[in-house]
Amino acid sequence: MKVSDIVEKLGLVVFSGAKGLDNEIVGGYTSDLLSDVMGSADSGMVWVTIQTHKNVMAIASLKELAAVVLVKGEQPEEDTAAQSNQEGIPILGTTLDTFEITGQIYKLMM
Repeated sequence: MKVSDIVEKLGLVVFSGAKGLDNEIVGGYTSDLLSDVMGSADSGMVWVTIQTHKNVMAIASLKELAAVVLVKGEQPEEDTAAQSNQEGIPILGTTLDTFEITGQIYKLMM
């Protein structure tokens, strides 16, 4: 499944990093604790979080994640979006809460 597939099927907003919409998703990880994501997420995963600051992109890049999904209507900070564009790692958004969007992504991948 590609990032563009979850954008289309779940009605997600693309905030930045659109050149990475063809990134392949191999799984997902949901956490707001950066050290947890750094230690447990795998390359190609989509990360669901409420965090919006630039360190999100540092972790996403380090772990070679497919995309980041921000929940509850949150939007990336300006420097976070700029880094997303440079890295080609999309930052997506939804008004749903973490539990709901994680479940929807999981269902799509099964």
